[in-house]
Amino acid sequence: MNQPKYKRVLIKISGEQLAGDRGYGIDPVFIDQVAKQLVEVESQTKAQIIIVPGGGNIMRGASVANKGIDRATGDYMGMMATIINGAALTDLLESNNQPTRLLSRLEVDSIAEPYIRRRALRHLEKGRIVIVAGGMGNPFMTTDTAAVSAALELNCDLVIKPTKVDGVYDSDPVSNSEARHLPRVDYLRAISDEKITVMDNSAVSLAMDNHLPIIVLDLLGDRKIQRAIEGEAVGTLIHSV
Repeated sequence: MNQPKYKRVLIKISGEQLAGDRGYGIDPVFIDQVAKQLVEVESQTKAQIIIVPGGGNIMRGASVANKGIDRATGDYMGMMATIINGAALTDLLESNNQPTRLLSRLEVDSIAEPYIRRRALRHLEKGRIVIVAGGMGNPFMTTDTAAVSAALELNCDLVIKPTKVDGVYDSDPVSNSEARHLPRVDYLRAISDEKITVMDNSAVSLAMDNHLPIIVLDLLGDRKIQRAIEGEAVGTLIHSV
C-alpha cells in the first residue's frame, strides 16, 4: 500500500457516466465496474473518499425550465435524480464489501441519512465511503458547485472530476485528432477559455478562491484515480499559477 499524497478526496461522478453506454438511466453493470475500482482505491490508499453524484442521466432541471415546468421544480427533480444515483452507488459499493453511507441534502429519511457535516466526518473516520446526494439542497445550483462546496466543508485535499477522456485538451479530442493534452491548467484559464470544459465556472471559481486543486481524468483508465491520489501526474491538474 502506497502512502497517499491526498488524505481526503472528493470524486464528482456525473450522471451521464452512470448511464454507461446507454446514454440515459442507470447501467448497473457499469456502476459495478466503477464501484469495484473505488473499493480498490480505498483499499490500496486508505484515503477517505466522498462521492457527489450528478443526475443528468435521469433529469436536468435546466432542460425542462422552458417546457412548462418551473425552473425551481425542475431543479428539485434533478436533485432527486442524484439521490437515485447515490442509492445505486451505495448498494453496489456495499455489495463489494465496502462500507458506505448515503447522505442527502434533501430529506428522504427512508433511503438516506440527512446530510450533517459532523456525521459525514465520523463516517469517513470509520473507513466508510460517504456519498453526498441531493445537490446543494437548493435550486439554481449545479452539482459541480455542490461537489466543490462539500469538498471544502469536509476539508478535502483534492477534487477529482472523472470524464470520458484522460484530462483537459485545447480542443475536443473526439472531433479533433490533433487536440493537445494539457497536463496543467490554471483556474483563470479554466474559467475563461471556452474551449476548456472542466466544471461550471461557479464551481471552479469557488475552488480557486479556496486554493482547492481539481484533477480531471478518465474514469476507468488504468488505475488513474488511485495514481492521482498517490500523487502521480495523471490527467490534468487545475490549480493556481
